[in-house]
Amino acid sequence: MDWQTPEDTVPSFFITEANTRAMIGGPPATGAWREGDHPGDRRFVGVGGMSFESGGSLPSVRIAYESWGTLNAEGSNAVLVLHALTGDSHVAGLPGRGHPTAGWWGDVVGPGKPIDTDTWFVVAPNMLGGCQGSTGPASLSPDGLEWGARFPHVSIRDQVEAQVLFSDAIGIRRWAGVVGGSMGGMHALEWAVGHPERVERVAVIAAPALSSADQIAQNSVQLEAIRMDPSFAGGDYYEAADGEGPYRGLALARRMALLNYRSPGELNDRFERSWQSGLSPLGGEGKFAVESYLDFHGNKFTRRFDSNSYLTLVQSMNSHDIGRDRGGIHAALSRVTARCLVLGIDSDRLFPVADQHLIASHVASSITGDSPVVIDSPFGHDGFLIEHAKVGPWFRELFAA
Repeated sequence: MDWQTPEDTVPSFFITEANTRAMIGGPPATGAWREGDHPGDRRFVGVGGMSFESGGSLPSVRIAYESWGTLNAEGSNAVLVLHALTGDSHVAGLPGRGHPTAGWWGDVVGPGKPIDTDTWFVVAPNMLGGCQGSTGPASLSPDGLEWGARFPHVSIRDQVEAQVLFSDAIGIRRWAGVVGGSMGGMHALEWAVGHPERVERVAVIAAPALSSADQIAQNSVQLEAIRMDPSFAGGDYYEAADGEGPYRGLALARRMALLNYRSPGELNDRFERSWQSGLSPLGGEGKFAVESYLDFHGNKFTRRFDSNSYLTLVQSMNSHDIGRDRGGIHAALSRVTARCLVLGIDSDRLFPVADQHLIASHVASSITGDSPVVIDSPFGHDGFLIEHAKVGPWFRELFAA
């Protein structure tokens, strides 16, 4: 469910008390992309107004996206890549203006890579409700103020409907493939069930058929961490000076989430009971190394994300139930006609492998029969962002036929 650089790729020498203090120095009120910021490689498409499952609506919706490769004359080689909870459209590419970090799947998408942009035209939108160019809570409403807490509740289905409108706007009637991991996997599955005529292949990576009570419970404490920050101010914080926004609550929510993204074994093996410095954490002023790791990434996160967007997107994940109003999960999955890759990670404690077994066992077009692909990884849920050598060959298999 993580996004850009998987947490394991951050060199350990960055995780220091000095760096942690520097990150706390003065985070902006929001890490969202704002009007007037450099667009980087983003392009923008308006898809008109939308009404949502909750009864809410938006008078206009804009989708930010990036693309790689070339659309063929028949328009038959387009692949939609959908990002995880805190991601964006920057799937591949170097850091630069508008993109402070490198692409989050640069070893998977590109020339000669598992999703080969010499063959496929790859498109990656930022999801509705996000904070990196698509319409979300940090976007300006018609009254000239940010939507903030007024932003409507949007479900996974609503977000996919926005992607459908986006597809129409850029002239793609049928995707050769729809690929997503974690929250993006929820979207990919919703595409395959809700719009089977528009999807030739689908990859559902480390995602469930529905968000369980356990997963919703884990999400609920993250949401409350943000809301309890006095600087959150009911979602009206965009005019706060640097260092005076709701960064503490957002950083705490991020720390909580990281515990779901990594496996117990990986954390234990990597950090053991080591101290971060010479100062003792046993009644002293020191910290255990794993505490410093969480602090660093929580504080880093506040500079690239928005608190209201986090609330919006986590609640969207809570809405996920592929069987809702479709006769249940089994009936919904029977609608899938796309050639289907279902992949899980053996150490995933956020969306355990049982979730992927449920999907694979009820999708007739699964490329591995009634069982998912299960990769062996110590990295937990984040394994799909890290284990390129293990995940990549399965994309080649999916797209080979």
